[in-house]
Amino acid sequence: MTRRILVIDDDAQIRAVASASLSLVGKWDVLTAASGPEGIVQATEHQPDAILLDVMMPGMDGTATLRALRASPGTADIPVIMLTATLGADGGPPEFDDRVEAVIPKPFDIMGLADQVGAAMGWEI
Repeated sequence: MTRRILVIDDDAQIRAVASASLSLVGKWDVLTAASGPEGIVQATEHQPDAILLDVMMPGMDGTATLRALRASPGTADIPVIMLTATLGADGGPPEFDDRVEAVIPKPFDIMGLADQVGAAMGWEI
């Protein structure tokens, strides 16, 4: 079974690098979206197995996008992994509540991204 991952990030380069890493290393189908609203549409239409969601985006940020995904019955149960360059109080990635599977700090290891996603989701690579 091929997994489908949706990457929501406003940075085209991040989307391209993450997409290449996840498809080449993880052998997954990858969808991308450049904004929260676009990501919500993609998630609703394609029902990915997981979403990688950037925290800092213009307009609808990652936190607002996550709230919207969780509020819709069609996307409420899709696992979400946050991508962030923002540091928490302890110098590590910020903590989110139990609505997210994991937090992956940016910059991420290109060749290790699929392993990080797989570990967070309990998937074999």
